[in-house]
Amino acid sequence: MIETAPEPSRRIVLVSRDMGRSESFASFEALSRARRYNLPLLARLVKFFHPTSGFTLTTDSEAPAGAGIGGSSAMAVAICAALDRLSGAGLRREDWIHISRDIEAIVIRVPTGTQDHYPPAFGGASAIILAPGGERREVLGCDLNELEPRLVLCYTGKPRQHGINNWEVFKRHIDGDRRVPQNLEKISRIAQGVRKALERSEWKEVGRLVRDEWDFRRRNLHTISTPLIDKVISSTRRQGALAGKVCGAGGGGCVTLLIEPDARARVEATIIAAGAKVLPVQIDRGGVFLRSDA
Repeated sequence: MIETAPEPSRRIVLVSRDMGRSESFASFEALSRARRYNLPLLARLVKFFHPTSGFTLTTDSEAPAGAGIGGSSAMAVAICAALDRLSGAGLRREDWIHISRDIEAIVIRVPTGTQDHYPPAFGGASAIILAPGGERREVLGCDLNELEPRLVLCYTGKPRQHGINNWEVFKRHIDGDRRVPQNLEKISRIAQGVRKALERSEWKEVGRLVRDEWDFRRRNLHTISTPLIDKVISSTRRQGALAGKVCGAGGGGCVTLLIEPDARARVEATIIAAGAKVLPVQIDRGGVFLRSDA
């Protein structure tokens, strides 16, 4: 959730409720001159949109820190939407995606992709096609009402490596580790198969493919999984989960499970018994939206 409220002066106030942090600047020029920020993502996004009036920007996130479910990316996209409205920039959702991606990379000092930014911008189920000249989004013909009750999200703890896992895989690719491109090619083919299976509502086939994907992903770097992640996936498989895989870079964070709908109670009880936490999950249908109370 993002809130903006006008300030009577040119003062800019940034607040993160979930992190318990805030900072203020006498003007946009003062914010631009600052060398360090308590809330660097918020501050750098404000710098990009160059607002001419004062305001208070307040953010609040229910996603656990380091969960790997794209919480910071969703927050960045929502901030872009709010600042676009405030500044009158008139940009598109695709612009918000790329702006937030690049500024996130500046803040965390690790290259990032756009896979976490498309879902909050557009909602629904999509395929992101990584083609020469730039990526594009294609809407999946997937029954979201069928998919939603088949998803379980659990939190295993804050990742040890955060986005560094992905960077380590990238470096291994550059350094000539032949196993990495071979695994990534297999993962790409599996993803294309998952798309077809989702559009046909072939849930057991989706489960088989996700199991294969997780196997190849784990081979890229041993720190992508943890003993707790392995325990959650293996134990829930015996209780009706069709497949499971980590979200984001792995090393902790969240695990998404595909289940048979009638197995939910057993799967959730198994997650808790393993020492993880069940999180509520719902497929957003419309993406980021703006509401004015004025």
